[in-house]
Amino acid sequence: MFFNVKDVQQFQAQKDFIDTALVPLLSLDFNESKIKQSSSSAEFLMSLTAFVEQQFKGRLMLVPPFSYTEQTKNGLAVNLLKEDLQNAGFKHVLFITCDHTWTSNNEQLEVIWLPAIPLESMDSGVKKTILEEQLKQIIPKLTSKWFQS
Repeated sequence: MFFNVKDVQQFQAQKDFIDTALVPLLSLDFNESKIKQSSSSAEFLMSLTAFVEQQFKGRLMLVPPFSYTEQTKNGLAVNLLKEDLQNAGFKHVLFITCDHTWTSNNEQLEVIWLPAIPLESMDSGVKKTILEEQLKQIIPKLTSKWFQS
């Protein structure tokens, strides 16, 4: 499910089943030497999370990404977002990112870290294969959360 009117209405009607929020943590770096890598990571993360949403539609909601720069990165704001999502009825709030620094917050936040894979020069068949492989790494993390409750 996406954060749009149609899917949100379905979420409101079926909160017991749609119990997981997936939040992309998206690093934006506009430095001349890093902007290409930053945009490549963003493209990978958004493609991957859309693919995850497609596989788990009806079980999780993909919310818009929490975007930040190095200067605006603030763990407190992410903790508040997690709290807001839990108050909205999500039993599980998972964050997914290509920025390894978030893994140090794993005690307060459930963070799934994956290295960015540059998709921009791949044809659609190869992209799909790469996303399927990455999904295989995410599924055990999601299912272990679901079996905990």
